[in-house]
Amino acid sequence: QVQLVESGGGLGQAGGSLRLSCAASGRTFSTPDMGWFRQAPGKEREIVTAISWTGDTRYYADSVKGRFTISRGNAKNTVYLQMNSLKPEDTAVYYCAADIRWSFPLKNVDSWGQGTQVTVSS
Repeated sequence: QVQLVESGGGLGQAGGSLRLSCAASGRTFSTPDMGWFRQAPGKEREIVTAISWTGDTRYYADSVKGRFTISRGNAKNTVYLQMNSLKPEDTAVYYCAADIRWSFPLKNVDSWGQGTQVTVSS
């Protein structure tokens, strides 16, 4: 199983930027698709963005298109989420996710990170 460790997040201002990182480790025979979900208070967890194991294909939820960018590190075991033009509605706990079965975008998540809080003030 893949272990995911997140970093980044915290408090940002509307119109500002934040960056999240997620490092994958553990025994795996293949590089997983990876990405991010988020869950706001009182709402269901929703997918935000995903990147294929090759890094060639990306998915973005409509709510973040043009503002968020997902990328992989050179070793492919780390993904980054650059969040620009932040909005108060981006406030949520963000969870890194991995899918070793490549059911893009993240339809069968095998591993979850512990979650990191992102709060955007207006």
